[in-house]
Amino acid sequence: MRFSVLGGGRWGCALSLHLCRLGHELMVFDKSHKVVELINSGRHPYMEGLSIPCARASTELREVLDFSDYLVIALPVQAIRSVLEGQSLKGKRLISASKGLEVGTNRRVSEIVKELEPQAEVFCLSGPSFASEVSKGLPTALVLAGENLDELERIRSLISSENFRVYLSTDLIGVELGGALKNVIAIACGMSDGLGFGENARASLMTRGLAEMVRVGLLLGAKRETFYGLSGMGDLFLTASSSQSRNRSFGYLIGQGFSVEEALQRLGQTVEGVHTVKAVYELSKNKGIHAPISWAVYSVVVEGLPPREVALELLRRPPQNPFETV
Repeated sequence: MRFSVLGGGRWGCALSLHLCRLGHELMVFDKSHKVVELINSGRHPYMEGLSIPCARASTELREVLDFSDYLVIALPVQAIRSVLEGQSLKGKRLISASKGLEVGTNRRVSEIVKELEPQAEVFCLSGPSFASEVSKGLPTALVLAGENLDELERIRSLISSENFRVYLSTDLIGVELGGALKNVIAIACGMSDGLGFGENARASLMTRGLAEMVRVGLLLGAKRETFYGLSGMGDLFLTASSSQSRNRSFGYLIGQGFSVEEALQRLGQTVEGVHTVKAVYELSKNKGIHAPISWAVYSVVVEGLPPREVALELLRRPPQNPFETV
């Protein structure tokens, strides 16, 4: 089968390596001539010692789109509209592997694609998955979501392996939101760690953060149970607790006293939660959703308030309900 991967970053290359191992023909789109040259020479741009022997790469998007049976989106969410706008996507099958919400429109990736081409078919692949581990072929489990169950089964048969387990869901909204919202909570957990608040605080933030994700998701049309699966709880626990996580690492640097600009410069990578928190803040305010952890992250990342001051204010808030509840 022919796959095209849109995005030659770490995640795009990790998925390319995986698809190559399964024997699929592959073409990768990236605007960077350096990345394209590395892939075309058989070398992995980010992982030493790993190669992508079956992949070709191009800076020409039309060539990449025409090549494939399935398009895998592994681009930063804020770039997706500008990359795909004006392209012929009618009848195309796209698998989004990008996690986040578009700033300004607050759209999920599937909504962006459908807005550009209503006749495209969109699926979402999400879950706890660091690119470095997928690149090495280490065991990973993800969830694939969409509305067409027959096509979901077909895609799963094409991308699954012993070390790449794929579960199915028809809750596209919930799976997309789980992958987006957990990045904001992960930033909060990183800030807590950077401030030296300890593991008790992080566990509390993760737990109450999950409740916040459920609360937001339900009011946006998602199913509650989705957030207790791989794309919600699973991805949150990984992203909020590991030093490999760029969102958690970003939050940690903020907690250590670095500015937003300094933290982003040190990481040198896209931090989706920085953008997503703006969309979550706007959505929650417009729809009257109680999201105090997301608001706290917004007040630090966007409004520039001191993280310790914001964290202490969050701690002073009385529980919304005398019983633990979402």
